[in-house]
Amino acid sequence: MWILATYDINTETAKGRRRLKKVAKICEGFGQRVQKSVFECTLSPTQYEQFKHRLVSNIDESEDSLRIYKLTQGRPNTVEEFGVNEVRDLSGPIIV
Repeated sequence: MWILATYDINTETAKGRRRLKKVAKICEGFGQRVQKSVFECTLSPTQYEQFKHRLVSNIDESEDSLRIYKLTQGRPNTVEEFGVNEVRDLSGPIIV
């Protein structure tokens, strides 16, 4: 499945800044950053559940926001890009 994950982590405290780093690292391990807090990922159903669990476990739901969009038509049919675009092929292995 193809998903778009976005987050807004409250970084007013040291704990918030640590959460931000953890969440970004998790997302980098599953997909590619397309904007500062926006990631595109191609995941199997099992990977999706792992991804979601890890993210939810690392946010503070009283201070942070996490949104995961499941995009059913796939990237080529859903995204129009303008400007600088460095897109990786997510169908193969991702080496971090």
